[in-house]
Amino acid sequence: MRKLIAIGLIALLCSGTVFANTGVAFVHGTSEQTDALNDYWKPEFVNSVRQGLPNSANFVVVNCDFSQFMWTADAAGCLAGTLSNFITSRNITDLVVITHSNGSNVMRWILSNPTWDSRYPLIIDRIRWVNAVAASSLGTPLANAVMQGTVFESILGWILGFQNDAVRMQQTSWMAFYNANWLLGTAARPALPVGFWNVVGTDVSSFIFNQSGLCGGLQFQVALEITQAWLDNCSDGFLECTSQNGAGSLWFVDTWATNRGRVLSHHQSRRACHDLDVILRNDL
Repeated sequence: MRKLIAIGLIALLCSGTVFANTGVAFVHGTSEQTDALNDYWKPEFVNSVRQGLPNSANFVVVNCDFSQFMWTADAAGCLAGTLSNFITSRNITDLVVITHSNGSNVMRWILSNPTWDSRYPLIIDRIRWVNAVAASSLGTPLANAVMQGTVFESILGWILGFQNDAVRMQQTSWMAFYNANWLLGTAARPALPVGFWNVVGTDVSSFIFNQSGLCGGLQFQVALEITQAWLDNCSDGFLECTSQNGAGSLWFVDTWATNRGRVLSHHQSRRACHDLDVILRNDL
């Protein structure tokens, strides 16, 4: 409801004589990226979403090293540099940020610590809101398992990476410390300075005769079905629903808004699956 009210206010502002120059940024999750457009999101997804912009050229796909701790120069520093350069070079006055997984934590670091870096205030000032898709705000038990060197390390190498600092950071006890001391937006903490709207994936489907399982690659669905057995009943195969909605505000859970009420696994929530791209496009 609050997001609908905010959309209405933006529409009223844009109906006046001053028009916002809207842009969108795509912020990847745990990994070191040099070509996130092709290797993380896929052009089909990005190109579909950016068609919702008045100027579809006003987009940026972030390429940073999010295998590091969120506050480092290669993580938050790189993200801040990319966003500030995008804002200034394109004169962006209204920025929507779409994050996936651990990208939400790096983005939340910037929003929570405006005096950490001189570039942060400009970024915060220009952001309309963050759409946090499958955010790992409370961490994941699978990060605990990876750091303990269990079977998950081999099963989840394709999505988590191995024993790097970002995985270490996403252990549930570590995220509890960061949320209590360094990050805003979680329970009993001050609110974030901009809207932080969560899209929550609730299940994994690997049924071979159904589009729910085929979209994005059946092999990824099967892997997430395995890891889901170690998570709560409500999870996207990598993150429990409580973690995905652990900071900010709930926008929607998958079955409320996707095509035919299909679920979104952690892998599918960075793909053009079940009209997720259309939902994000219309939000611009």
